[in-house]
Amino acid sequence: MQIYTNNKAILLRKEYQKVFNFMSSDLLKLHVSYLQINLNYNHPAQNKINEFYKRDACQFVQYAATELRKTAIETYLYAKKNSYPFFSYEAFMNYAVTLNAACKLSTYIDRYQYTGGAHGNTIRSSSNWNLNTGANINMEDIFYQSEDFVPLIIDQIIKLADEQMIENPNIYFHNYKELIVKHFNVNNFYLTPIGITIFYQQYEVAPYSSGIIEFHIPYDNLGLSYPRCLPIL
Repeated sequence: MQIYTNNKAILLRKEYQKVFNFMSSDLLKLHVSYLQINLNYNHPAQNKINEFYKRDACQFVQYAATELRKTAIETYLYAKKNSYPFFSYEAFMNYAVTLNAACKLSTYIDRYQYTGGAHGNTIRSSSNWNLNTGANINMEDIFYQSEDFVPLIIDQIIKLADEQMIENPNIYFHNYKELIVKHFNVNNFYLTPIGITIFYQQYEVAPYSSGIIEFHIPYDNLGLSYPRCLPIL
């Protein structure tokens, strides 16, 4: 079996945009950015990772072109019938790379939708990869399958939230500690050169004005060292 060592990936940005029109009006503005990578000669891992990002982007485009477009048409017709203003729908998908080193690639994707009203909404997801194998890195992998990492992380999150509440008492809901525990999701994390970032979706622990909430926890605080290339099994 061929053994690969890919310390980092070559990053390529792909984009797609389109404006859907209806009755001579801009109905829906779509813009998608997604990641593709090059891993030299490690095509199995490269293809697996690229397929994930491309499929994710295609699904978002398909959703916007069908379901969201249909809803936008209905809203447009209702607005015109009742002499209301119509504001173009928007669907944006963008990504950020937070770590591309030590045989790991960590990213998050934000999907933003505006469907009228005071503001749009964003949903975030993240992906963490072993560049040697193309396998997903789960939070359990970072903690070497330990069963005690969740209480440790939540404890660190609450400490950070407590400090932030002292500086800004309105940043979180009053029962933020309970909500931090309730909405903790082991899939909602990404890696950085200095630590792990846990994120919460809009409204889960804070008002809309606070946005997507991120808690940056240094590796040292979790008993971890800087991530190195994982052994190839």
